[in-house]
This record gives sequence, structure tokens and C-alpha cells, in this order.
Amino acid sequence: MTTRQPTTVFLVGAGPGDPDLLTVKALRLIQEADAIVYDRLVAEEILDLIPAETTRIFAGKASRRQGTPQDQINAMLVTLAQEGRKVVRLKGGDPFVFGRGSEEALHLVENGVPFEVVPGVTAAMACAAYSGIPLTHRGLAKSVRVITGHRRDDHALDFDWRALADPETTLVVYMGLANLELIAKELIDAGAEPSRPAAAIHRGSTPHQRTVIGTLATLPEKVRNAGLTAPTTVIIGEVALLGETLDWFTPVEASDQEAHG
Repeated sequence: MTTRQPTTVFLVGAGPGDPDLLTVKALRLIQEADAIVYDRLVAEEILDLIPAETTRIFAGKASRRQGTPQDQINAMLVTLAQEGRKVVRLKGGDPFVFGRGSEEALHLVENGVPFEVVPGVTAAMACAAYSGIPLTHRGLAKSVRVITGHRRDDHALDFDWRALADPETTLVVYMGLANLELIAKELIDAGAEPSRPAAAIHRGSTPHQRTVIGTLATLPEKVRNAGLTAPTTVIIGEVALLGETLDWFTPVEASDQEAHG
């Protein structure tokens, strides 16, 4: 009796939301897959590119809310590959940037399942670019730090806040909305100027994008007043102020509001 060799699982980055930012390889795999296991942050416009006959499996999780447990997702990928399906694990942004793609890859290795990683445009780059905020700029920022504002099982944020408060570093915070006030306080306590520019970008690169620009001291209240919800990416640093001048992207919703205003 012969044992079927498992097929390759493709860990694919779907990018931040704009389907035009999909890589050519990502689009090809989406259109060729037998089964696609996708996250909550994969945009509807990208899901619309999946052929009707392809099996779709939602495996979404949301901050502070119950979703599909990671161990179940891991097991599902192995099972699908062992069934001989061409499997795409579709993730918002990039699989290896706060996407838990490496955890899934390790599980696949442990179970003898081959895999490939297809990088995606991650939120740090896309949200910044679509808001006119350069992550680096001569004389303003010479390095970038990317952190998560939410820890597994709601553990405390135990960063080296003094290092993160470096005035020549742009700080990008993923999943930081719930802890935004705490993050701002910790940075200010560590020496960051309360007047340091900061921006919050909701659903960057999509028709629903909204950007709020303020300072470390004012951004938490501005975000609350604007009613921003997840997913929202936070950018802290002098470069955030350039978004007021270089903002080039007009979301469809904003354009519609202007047309009917």
C-alpha cells in the first residue's frame, strides 16, 4: 500500500487590502488553489478573486475575541496537504511579520509537509505609504522599529521603552489600538517628547482608510473621538507630520462624502 505524499502548503501574504498590491505569485496561487484558508484581515476585494469552485475556509481571529485556535489551524493545514490538495494559507500583510506564519511553518516541518512562503506587502510599509508618511527621511528618521501592541494571553508589554523612545527612530505599532494610551504614556515616561508627531491609520490602502494625525500626548484621545477600530496601524516619529503634506491617497468613502457634502 502506497502512502500519498503531502502537497506543498503555500503561506501567502495578501498585503494590506488593496488587491493591486498582491504579488503576481500570490494572485497566481490564489487562482490555482484547491483550498484557501484565510484570515479575518484578508480584504473582501481579494477574496473576490478566488474562483467559485475553490474551497474557502475561514480561520479568523480578532484581538481579545475568540476565534479559531492556532493549533486547529495548524492541524487543518496538515490534513489538507495530506489529502493531496493544493493549499494556500492566505494571510493579511506578510506571513512572517506578526502573522504567525513561522508557527505554522514549524508545524508543517514537524509533520513532514513541504511549504513555501510568498511575502506580502506588510502594513508598516503600506499604511505609511498610503498616508504619505515615509518611514525614513533624511534628517528626521534613520531607522525603523516595528512592534506589536498586543501580547499573547494579554501579557504586559515589557519593551525597552527607553530604546523605543529614540527620537531618530520611527516606531510602527501593530495591533496597538487597545493599548494606545498605555504605549504613549510609557514612551513619554521613557523620555519621548509629548509633542512627538504620531499617526493612526485605519484599514490602510483600502477604500475605508482613515488617518488621524496628532502627537504622543493627543493621539489616544483623537483616535477615540474619531471612533477608529481595528485594524489600525500606529506610526510614531517626526515623519508622521509629513503625512499632512504628502497625503496623496483619497479613499473612496472620503471621495463619496465630499461629493455629497
